[in-house]
Amino acid sequence: MKFDSIFQQTNLHSGIIILNFFLLMAETCSGASRYDVFINFRGEDTRYEFTGHLHQALCKKGIRAFFDEEDLQTGDEITTKLEEAIKGSRIAITVFSKGYASSSFCLNELATILGCYREKTPLLVIPVFYKVDPSDVRHQRGSYEQGLDSLEKRLHPNMEKWRTALHEVAGFSGHHFTDGAGYEYQFIEKIVDDVFRKINEAEASIYVADHPVGLDSLVLEIRERLEAESSDAISMIGIHGMGGVGKSTLARQVYNLHTNQFDYSCFLQNVREESNRHGLKRLQSILLSQILKQGINLASEQQGTWMIKNQLRGKKVLLVLDDVDEHKQLQAFVGKSVWPESQSESKSGTRLVLIITTRDKQLLTSYGFKRTYEVKNLSTNDAIQLLKQKAFKTCDEVDQSYKQVLNDVVTWTSGLPLALEVIGSNLFGKSIKEWESAIKQYQRIPNKEILKILKVSFDALEEEEKSVFLDITCCLKDYKCREIEDILHSLYDNCMKYHIGVLLDKSLIKIRDDKVTLHDLIENMGKEIDRQKSPKEAGKRRRLWLQKDIIQVLKDNLGTSEVKIICLDFPISDKQKTIEWDGNALKEMKNLKALIIRNGILSQAPNYLPESLRILEWHTHPFHCPPPDFDTTKLAIRDLE
Repeated sequence: MKFDSIFQQTNLHSGIIILNFFLLMAETCSGASRYDVFINFRGEDTRYEFTGHLHQALCKKGIRAFFDEEDLQTGDEITTKLEEAIKGSRIAITVFSKGYASSSFCLNELATILGCYREKTPLLVIPVFYKVDPSDVRHQRGSYEQGLDSLEKRLHPNMEKWRTALHEVAGFSGHHFTDGAGYEYQFIEKIVDDVFRKINEAEASIYVADHPVGLDSLVLEIRERLEAESSDAISMIGIHGMGGVGKSTLARQVYNLHTNQFDYSCFLQNVREESNRHGLKRLQSILLSQILKQGINLASEQQGTWMIKNQLRGKKVLLVLDDVDEHKQLQAFVGKSVWPESQSESKSGTRLVLIITTRDKQLLTSYGFKRTYEVKNLSTNDAIQLLKQKAFKTCDEVDQSYKQVLNDVVTWTSGLPLALEVIGSNLFGKSIKEWESAIKQYQRIPNKEILKILKVSFDALEEEEKSVFLDITCCLKDYKCREIEDILHSLYDNCMKYHIGVLLDKSLIKIRDDKVTLHDLIENMGKEIDRQKSPKEAGKRRRLWLQKDIIQVLKDNLGTSEVKIICLDFPISDKQKTIEWDGNALKEMKNLKALIIRNGILSQAPNYLPESLRILEWHTHPFHCPPPDFDTTKLAIRDLE
């Protein structure tokens, strides 16, 4: 199928609505879902027949389904285990049967399910009407009227909540089975196929943004650019613009809306950073693994380029390279130039759609991109909408008294999305006077100095929140949520979940695939703040993370009791570099709590580890065990490879 016909057969508006639902469903700080499906049903009606068979069919399909086989129902209230199972699921199937409404327990479960659906990261709800009329459930007639009447006589306090839940969930798209309508096993197969399809759609999607604004028209414009090359074996489009303007957000949206129209699709994020840290071979391996459905070990980048070219032949592939800044990154995937045999490749069924994002327009021109798109700042209307969503958590009209301050912020930021997001989050819940005061502070900063703009949000944090932010920025970026929580707990002897929540609320950090990350502009701001705390004497800082500073401190024994964290992570080019030291530099770091060495080699093992040390993560460590006088039982986290 040609790319232009793909677009013609896609209802863009409805596709975006469905996509946003799946993205919201997938995004969660707590990590991957424990279950694919939670089944809500009345045991007396269907446990040993329909629902039991449905559960078995889901499991045979490889779908993780929670089915209350242990009869965890106790009294009217749902147990903690059941509540956690609901919140830890992607999809909830509600089996409405004749006796369902007479069970206060089923109704409480239903209310909990609806509550999760309404939350920021909802689960998908699929109602199944088993031998009952959907309108009877929604309008509470027949057995549903009788069941609710019997509960009302017992003066249950949740009657209104239950009626609302029944009415709302029964209005969702679902499945209806009646006697004589066909075989029950075929009906079950239809439900399982629907669930399987929805799970695959959700897994194929990647996070776009909490509040995507102004994307629809941009997606349509890129569609027109791609259609112009729809007959070519390779279509290349470059998305360029300044940092924080939304290039990656746009690329994610295009990818999500069309990934299911290709044989294979791959979105490689942060190419610049990942290639510096791990090398291009790793990114090539990720792409090849997705195509071949197996792990790939490459001997060289040249081998990777050759394999990619050969494996793409005869296939329809959508590939996005996000944040490219060098020619060699493009060459690793498509060679030095567009394949000269593109005409013959097109006849063989090959179709590669390559989309890249970059800040360097010249990179696109010199590589031969015919179609480029510049992402510009948001229009006034879109900018106000984004600002309202972050500052007031709504798309609706807000108090008219805020109209002027909203316009002032939009004008001053020139509609830069990243600045609007950070400023809006910082002003959430603030009064008019607080807005006006903040705007005066912003207006003292030239509007091109984005780092100073972002720093205003940092300055508004409490002291411990600032410290946690700098710990994450300088040392813990791309760690999993739970790992960061554990590390911070060891650093501060206290749970830091609240502080992480504050940083999320202020848009200073993000959660992507259960990892904590942040925009590179915000990262640069944080690292510069940390460096300025002791610009000339690195050994007097709380955090050591810059390669040259760590080398100097270890080599010249310049550490002090101020140092709490050392995080050494050499780029791939310096991975085998050896740091010469005498093994004694940690002796003066009496308050060191975390020693993290991911890449890099020390010339010898440390002669001393401080008693304060609680986190020891050392890959390629030079010793079989820590120094004999160090009590390893005090370590909360130990990771030696």
